[in-house]
Amino acid sequence: MEITFEEKIFENRKRKPDEFSEIARELRRDVIKSLFLAQSGHSGGSLGTADIFAVLFFGGYLRYDPKNPKWEERDRFVLSAGHICPILYSTLARAGFFPVSELATLRKLGSRLQGHPALDTNLPGIETSAGSLGQGVSIAVGMALSDKYLDKNNRRVFVLTGDGELQEGSTWEAAMSAGNFKLDNLCWIVDNNDCQIDGRVRDVMSIYPLDKKFEAFKFEVITIDGHNYQEIMDAFDKFIESHNKGIGKPTVIIAKTIMGYPISFMKDNYEWHGIPPNEEQAIISLRELQ
Repeated sequence: MEITFEEKIFENRKRKPDEFSEIARELRRDVIKSLFLAQSGHSGGSLGTADIFAVLFFGGYLRYDPKNPKWEERDRFVLSAGHICPILYSTLARAGFFPVSELATLRKLGSRLQGHPALDTNLPGIETSAGSLGQGVSIAVGMALSDKYLDKNNRRVFVLTGDGELQEGSTWEAAMSAGNFKLDNLCWIVDNNDCQIDGRVRDVMSIYPLDKKFEAFKFEVITIDGHNYQEIMDAFDKFIESHNKGIGKPTVIIAKTIMGYPISFMKDNYEWHGIPPNEEQAIISLRELQ
């Protein structure tokens, strides 16, 4: 007998930390291939967040149904850092939202896989368009407000931003709103690799100390190693527990990641923020991801 969708979610929650390693490797291989074929796009952040995507989407933490993308009881994921959409596209394809073969069309004319997520492409699994950094958190806060106070449902909203994105003032207006309205159904993930397109975040425009700032905005703050599966799982468990208990505080997960991880020549190099691998680099990367 085929298991129900709810049973599948429960089974995913039983995964052990080391089971995510191969999932993340597969996602990273997809990213390398699609970016090489496109010869355009963002490598660093896409690779660096793969472990987070693997746990969130394949660990039973995000409730979704690829056969029914508009399922009313689904949780929602907002990619505010829209430029790292290659990792989102790979994740959605591997989760069954659309054929994996479509990943080869990244950034091609007429493709549903544009350089930033776009609602008008009708790609299943995309919850909002993204492009201008700083907007996604406000959208996610609006979703969480609606779910908690208007629809009064049990949905959760996850949003992922880069750390350089926090230099945008609108992100802190959204943070203030989230804390003020006690949005315990909101989980904000910060990809904290300290890299942005033209240097180190701490040098371009420092955003630190992040934990103290979010505490001041009435957030439950969790700081983790963004490549440690157990820590990622524990963080999502704490958020879900907080939501279920109704603690009245949004959660932020500050994930310490390494840009370009684990590719030897990309790791912790901000110059890989927005460039794809050439043929030789793609071959080396795929070899390292075997």
